[in-house]
Amino acid sequence: MSDKTRLRKTRAGTVINTTSKRQDATLLNAVFNVCDRLEERYPALTFHWAKREMLAPLLDDLRQRFPEVSFCQCHETSFMTPDGGILSLVGKDKKHYPILIAEKKNQGTNDLRAREGKPRQAQGNAIERLGKNVIGFRVRMLHEAIFPFVCFGDGCDFADDLSILDRVRTIAMFGELNQEHLFLEGTQFNRGTFYFRVPEWTQAEMEARCLPIAERSIYHYFSKYGKQAFVP
Repeated sequence: MSDKTRLRKTRAGTVINTTSKRQDATLLNAVFNVCDRLEERYPALTFHWAKREMLAPLLDDLRQRFPEVSFCQCHETSFMTPDGGILSLVGKDKKHYPILIAEKKNQGTNDLRAREGKPRQAQGNAIERLGKNVIGFRVRMLHEAIFPFVCFGDGCDFADDLSILDRVRTIAMFGELNQEHLFLEGTQFNRGTFYFRVPEWTQAEMEARCLPIAERSIYHYFSKYGKQAFVP
């Protein structure tokens, strides 16, 4: 079985077997379509999709890259699981170079409660859960000049007149929302990209925003390491 055939079977099985919400499956399909389009455009390249990032090997890599810094030890079974997984470019060295890390968050039921005549509830904690993964993957990408992380948020909690968006802006290192922030800004602002609004994001909309992040990430790696590091 070829690498590409195996990758497609893995992706298909993930969608079929996912226990996530319908919206999570929509994001997965968007990411998988991005991968299919990349395979068509760049047939000489190899891509890898993973559902999770294990912390132990991540820490081993950090210790090698930053020997002057002390890192705590995590449990061997601990991991990060972004809703859309991690899509990577595979180098000839067999290492994985992330080109797209995708998340999807829905938050807010007060619109439904209002229609039912019920009082408002406190805003949920989906954003706080998001912050953990952003920190982890931001550290994962410290040695690169890109941060190919994107989160799509929707729901009534994300209306423009609500302060919860300031929590998102804080996670985004106070960068503008609904704008792509792939490349390092200044000397240390690896912000990531955060698309937040009230209406639900469609699969086509997410795919259209994920594809350029993935493609620009590929060209970042070509520029830094040379195309020959990825093409047999």
